[in-house]
Amino acid sequence: MMWPVRGGLMAAAAILAVAVLVVGLAWVFQRRLIYLPDPSPVPRAATVLPGGRDVTLTTADGLKLGAWSFPPTGEPRGVAVLVAGGNGGNRAYRAPLARALTARGMSVLLMDYRGYGGNPGTPTEEGLALDVQAARRHLAGSGERLIYFGESLGAAVVTRLAAAHPPAGLVLRSPFTDLAAAGRIAYPFLPVESLLKDRFPVAATLPAVRAPTVVLYGTRDTIVPAELSRRVAAATPGLVALVEVAGAGHNDAVLLDGPQVIKAVTVLADRADPRTH
Repeated sequence: MMWPVRGGLMAAAAILAVAVLVVGLAWVFQRRLIYLPDPSPVPRAATVLPGGRDVTLTTADGLKLGAWSFPPTGEPRGVAVLVAGGNGGNRAYRAPLARALTARGMSVLLMDYRGYGGNPGTPTEEGLALDVQAARRHLAGSGERLIYFGESLGAAVVTRLAAAHPPAGLVLRSPFTDLAAAGRIAYPFLPVESLLKDRFPVAATLPAVRAPTVVLYGTRDTIVPAELSRRVAAATPGLVALVEVAGAGHNDAVLLDGPQVIKAVTVLADRADPRTH
């Protein structure tokens, strides 16, 4: 008469053991789920766009990171765009964005984080903060006004940078309020809030950012749902525009170098252009 009870307890114990194992593995390997770099070596900048230069960024913790610098091909505006990519790929994926921006008179720095694009190191929240700081230092001596462009996870990286080093403009493409909110979408079966080592608190950081800001997102984004990006916009003191790209998913080309993306940067470049001040 006791066998059904005993069997039920054993089944419950087995389920609990599996759940504990899954959570434990998620804790140990979480950064492999968050950061998805393409570590392949990238081509030389000059083969990607005319006038491109390979540059080296030196981080505060001593890493040497490869990046690409592109001069304007259109009439120069005196504005430079620092592009911080999302959690996947490498800087070669963002070459179409650089091509479009340089044609409109802006210089562009395409950086790769540690562990991406043949760079040394392993990505973490604090590491990415050091990486983008190194990119800003590289541009600071140019005399150009700076616009930070952050894509998805990169939006979190440049938001933190903007709070410490205000730019002339800030573009947040497909931003999340914090990494846990995005993680709950991808892994609804995990206690994401309790597990995360890297937090990326975008909405909590934005009240300290006073730069003119454009928030841009796609309505069919299943990775960072539109509602998260709208909440980011609501938390942005310097919001200039909230741009909705109808029908666009997170990795669609229209959110890489589509007309609304380029216009968002151009609007801020018009404000930052030193010839108008």
